[in-house]
Amino acid sequence: MIEIQNLVKIYESGKQKVKGVQDVSLTINDGEIFGIVGYSGAGKSTLLRCINMLEWPTSGNVKIDGVDLTSLSRQELRRARQKIGMIFQHFHLVRSKTVFDNVAFALKAAGKSKQEIRNKVDDLLEMVGLQDKRDAYPSQLSGGQKQRVGIARALANDPNVLLCDEATSALDPGTTRQILLLLKKINQELGITIVLITHEMGVVKEICDRIAVMQDGKIIECGEVYELFARPEEPLTRSFIDSVLQLELPEHLVKNRRGTLVRLQYRGEAASDTVISDMLQSFRVKGNIIHGKIEYIQNKPLGILVLELIGDESEVKRAIDFMHERTGGLEVIEHAA
Repeated sequence: MIEIQNLVKIYESGKQKVKGVQDVSLTINDGEIFGIVGYSGAGKSTLLRCINMLEWPTSGNVKIDGVDLTSLSRQELRRARQKIGMIFQHFHLVRSKTVFDNVAFALKAAGKSKQEIRNKVDDLLEMVGLQDKRDAYPSQLSGGQKQRVGIARALANDPNVLLCDEATSALDPGTTRQILLLLKKINQELGITIVLITHEMGVVKEICDRIAVMQDGKIIECGEVYELFARPEEPLTRSFIDSVLQLELPEHLVKNRRGTLVRLQYRGEAASDTVISDMLQSFRVKGNIIHGKIEYIQNKPLGILVLELIGDESEVKRAIDFMHERTGGLEVIEHAA
C-alpha cells in the first residue's frame, strides 16, 4: 500500500516560490492500477517523483508498505528503491548497450551473478515479447519496442510498485493499446501495484481501477474509474471525460431544433433498459435521437443518448421526470430551443 500524507513540494527560484504539489493526501491499494490525470503543469509528475524520492518533498510523508521513505537514510532509500520500478515517456535507454545489457543494468548493480542475470533477463524479455531483440541496440527498435525494454528493465529487481510517467505519450494509438495491455497483464500476473501518470483519459479508461484528477498541484477529485465517468463532479473532470466520450454536439445538430434537447445517461444494467420506448408509450411526446453511444468501462456499460423531445410543455416535463427517475442521469441541454 502507498500512503501519501499532506505532501507538499515547493520549488524556489530566487525570491519566487512555486508549489508543485499542494497538501496532497492519497492512498493507493496493493495490486491496483491507479491513474493520476491532469494537464501539463498540474503537478502529477512531481507527485509521482516524490513517491520514490527522486523529488524530495518539502513536507509530508510517503509510506510504502508501512515504511516512511522520508525518514530513511540514503543507503536505506537506495535499498527501498530497488522495489520501486519506474518507466519513462522517452524510454531513457543507454544507446551504446544492447537490449540485454539495458535490462541487466539494475541486476548488475544489485550484485547478481552472471547466471542469475542471464536467466532473469531472458525471462523478462519473454514476458514483454522481445526475445528476438536480445542483441539489438535501441536505435534498431521502434518506439513500442523501446518502451517494452523500459518495462523489462523496471521489473528486473521484482518491484512491488511500478511507476509510469507518461509511459504511452510518445507512442501512436495502436502501440499505446499494446503497451497498456502489457501493463495490465503484468499487474494481473505479478500482482504489482501500478501508478500511471497521464493527460489522456482514454488511457485511464483502458486499464485503471481508480483515478485522481490533479489541477494546480491539488487533487480535485478521486474515485473509481466507472463512477467518475458516470458522475463527474468537477468541471475539469467532466472536460476530460467529454474528450473521450465525445459528448459535445456539433452546432449544426443543435441549431433550429423545435423541441427540448436532453442528454440521458444509462449506468450499469440500465444501459439495456427500455426506458425510451416506455416513455414514448406513456406520454404524448415525440422523440428524435440526435446522438448516442455505449462505452464499456471496467467491463460495465455506460450509455449516452441525446434526444429531442417534442410536445406540450407539461408532457415533456413529465417525460423528463420519468426518464430521470428511471436512469438517475438526465440533463436538459441549456441551449435547446
